[in-house]
Amino acid sequence: MEMQRLATTLEASLDPAQNKKAEIALLEEQRKPNFSLHLLQIAASDEYNPTARLASALYFKNYIRRNWTDEDGNYKLPKNEADAIKRELIGLMIRVPANIQYQLGDAVGVIADSDFWRRWDTLDLVSRLTADNARTNNGVLQVAHSIFKRWRPLYRSDELFTEINHVLSKFGEPFVQLLGTTDQLIDKNANNKAMLSQYMSTMNLMTKLLYDLSVQDLPPIFEDNIQSVTTLLHKYLVYDNSLLHSDSDNEAGLLEIVKSGIFEVLGLYAQKYEDAFGPYIEQFIGSSWSLLTTTGLDTKNDILVSKALQFLTVVTRMSQHARAFNSEDTMSQVIERVVLPNLTLRESDMEMFEDEPIEFIRRDLEGSDSDTRRRAATDFLQQLLAQFQKLVTDVVLRYINHYLSDFSKSPSANWKSKDTAVYLFSAIAAKGSVTAAQGVKSVNELVNVLDFFQTNVAKDLISDSHVEPILKVDAVKYLYVFRSQITRQQWRDAFPLVVKQLGSADYVVYTYAAIAVERVLALTEDSKQPVISQADVQPLSAQLLQHLFQLIESNAEPAKLQENEFLMRCVMRVLIVIRDGVIPITDTVLAHFIKITQIISPNPANPRFYYYHFEALGAFIRFAAPSQPEKLENGLYPVFGSILQNDVQEFVPYVFQLFAALLEANPSGILTTYYTSLIQPILSPALWASKGNIPALVRLLSSLMSRGAAQIAQNHQLQPILNIFQSLITTRANDIYGFELVESIVAHFEPSAIDGYFVTILQLLFTRLQNSKTDAFTSRFVRLYHSISARVDGGLGADWFINHANQMQDGIYVQLYLSIILPDTQKLVRPLDRKIAVISLCKTLTDSVAFAEKYKKGWAFTCEALLKLLENPPILASTDDTIVDHDVDDMSFGVGFTQLQTIKRPARDYWPEVTDVKSWVGRQLQDANARRGGKIKAFAEERLSQSPQALQVLSMYMGR
Repeated sequence: MEMQRLATTLEASLDPAQNKKAEIALLEEQRKPNFSLHLLQIAASDEYNPTARLASALYFKNYIRRNWTDEDGNYKLPKNEADAIKRELIGLMIRVPANIQYQLGDAVGVIADSDFWRRWDTLDLVSRLTADNARTNNGVLQVAHSIFKRWRPLYRSDELFTEINHVLSKFGEPFVQLLGTTDQLIDKNANNKAMLSQYMSTMNLMTKLLYDLSVQDLPPIFEDNIQSVTTLLHKYLVYDNSLLHSDSDNEAGLLEIVKSGIFEVLGLYAQKYEDAFGPYIEQFIGSSWSLLTTTGLDTKNDILVSKALQFLTVVTRMSQHARAFNSEDTMSQVIERVVLPNLTLRESDMEMFEDEPIEFIRRDLEGSDSDTRRRAATDFLQQLLAQFQKLVTDVVLRYINHYLSDFSKSPSANWKSKDTAVYLFSAIAAKGSVTAAQGVKSVNELVNVLDFFQTNVAKDLISDSHVEPILKVDAVKYLYVFRSQITRQQWRDAFPLVVKQLGSADYVVYTYAAIAVERVLALTEDSKQPVISQADVQPLSAQLLQHLFQLIESNAEPAKLQENEFLMRCVMRVLIVIRDGVIPITDTVLAHFIKITQIISPNPANPRFYYYHFEALGAFIRFAAPSQPEKLENGLYPVFGSILQNDVQEFVPYVFQLFAALLEANPSGILTTYYTSLIQPILSPALWASKGNIPALVRLLSSLMSRGAAQIAQNHQLQPILNIFQSLITTRANDIYGFELVESIVAHFEPSAIDGYFVTILQLLFTRLQNSKTDAFTSRFVRLYHSISARVDGGLGADWFINHANQMQDGIYVQLYLSIILPDTQKLVRPLDRKIAVISLCKTLTDSVAFAEKYKKGWAFTCEALLKLLENPPILASTDDTIVDHDVDDMSFGVGFTQLQTIKRPARDYWPEVTDVKSWVGRQLQDANARRGGKIKAFAEERLSQSPQALQVLSMYMGR
């Protein structure tokens, strides 16, 4: 493909109508040499249109993320190609437009993660800095920021500080000099808008770098220059120039952006470096107050105001600065002039409520509103409350009563006053943040949460008319926030009122209702009992689910249907709560799931929506499939098959999990024709090339083997499975899945089927143990050994393992057993793994010919290891059918693997009959001793003669 055709294809990849075809073409192009360099050439060249250049930079960024290094840090690209990228990238970033710089900067960060600084010391970029060329300097600083911002979330370590000190040794002095030079150039070009904007962009980048370089510790060069640095920061915090004023009421301009960045630095310095920064804080407090009381309510100022409030929140934690607020008059001014203006709904908020309701909900509810005025003002108010609880409570209650009184004079005209009152009350009533599981856990004892609800809020839920939608939202949100403060009985009265709001015609109202219903259904008391039980929900579940599905399907356009993940999350929760109560409405629910899946499959648009969709579908399969497997299989096979056929990459890992769940739920225990026909396609190497598919494919393949091992062996499909095992076991990222596969093979195939392969399997495992073992790898190897050793009745056992190990290398077993298996057995943590080890070691003592006749010392060592395990006998927890929630904010979505919790497979216990391991060991030893004419007792007396304590303990077991 020539360069122009590649550029056209890249441009097409941004068009939803052409995306799929373009992606396929690009996957083919990736196989050609120097593909990444071709992407850089297109991004860098003015010959191509801006959209193609941006698309090329985007694709380059994602390509580098996937293909730069493996888990061991080795280049996946040819070394000459990787070297060329590192050599060209910095110079290229200096030349390209800012939007392309931003995308390439992310790629720089990925490369820096593995290569900086020992394999890629980019600090020759310091030599590229100029005295007055802003464009060049901005390119250099963008590269530096892309590299150094990686430090922000990292934990302290010697390696990290070595890197930072290396950077400061090369970059620190030029950086401080450039700060001063840029300041002078801004003054010099105060009347030249074009140049002023470029130099202010430089100042913006330098503010970001000031944060990057200081985030772990205060650099000595900054501490030595703290006065000049703080003077400069203060200058630009109060700086104004009409040439930099934004023409938009909505989009922040350079002035707002620079000042926001300065506040971030100030917050960091106030929080971490008070000793050095403390003497300079007061001037910034005064400037913050001035800025907050004079800055308008335009949306363009939102981030700036939020950052200023966040800085004051940090300062208020310091008692010596908080004291300034400790008077009724001052506190009243703070509430009136800073808090209230930023808590009160603005016209722009109401426009978002009406025109972009889903965005309004996400900002207001999820915590993504940390840079909104309301959130920042609330945090500031709550920090003041933490310092002066009674003062703040008394002052704020006066304002609350004022707003409620204003509302009562004219509810239709003054409804915003009530919104402000409810919001204010929630802010001072809550202590701490709203937790995902339980809402507010602790409340301000100076106010009464329930009384306020009953007196001022409940009527907005009860009334069917003449209530503003925002007040309905406030009422639902109030219950959502304080849900843990409401008793089970109180919830039984309140829950129907919340459910009722699902019938609202207003998007925000019914969505908030869905959010509250879902969270309340997930709420448990201290006893772990649900606040709303299955019996409470079952009678209304059919109507509730039908209504939720209708809301989801109200707009059949794929992107719009997927917009509201909160509704689908509520569907999921209802299904989890009613469990097998879904069986009577299986047909209806199945039809909705099929319809929604068909609509969204061509265009997966919202990862959170389709995650909850598949979780809900998983819950449906879990509780409905066991009683009517054919109905669900016949309904879902075609839509799942279509997803695989069309390679909907975002959905494929979910579909494989759901296929496995359907198979496992079928009580027949057989492998149907459909699943038999599925085996060969899922062994295709192309499917296993995607990392996101691997965990789901391993689960599905394990489930298939558990029911169809004989058919798989008969169809000569074991060899391809072992080829997959080989590719998995050789990499650290996937070796755990390799072990899952081989453990399933050991558990389900006849020994005769795997005899010819097992030496090769051991060779692969031994190679990893010798060359690149990890603690996790060793632990799984030991578990695999015990899984084999414990299966004497299945034709395996210790002797079977010994025979195959010694075929590989004569005598290797003894070395392996003494240096790895026995010592690492004691390191096993999971009760199930320890239980398998107990069974394995016991059966070695009672059934192994090799240990009876050849490894006499080994018999004694095995006995001692077994007794040591029994000192702290493994006790498996009782089976818990609870479905554990994911915190979706901690999850990464997209093309990859996300575990579906509703169908998560519990660890399988192949010996469920063994409950009390001590009693079981005693019976095994007694039975074996009787069966073998007293030999076990004789072995013990002979081989434990040097370990009288072990002999005594073993005799106690045998005497039970």
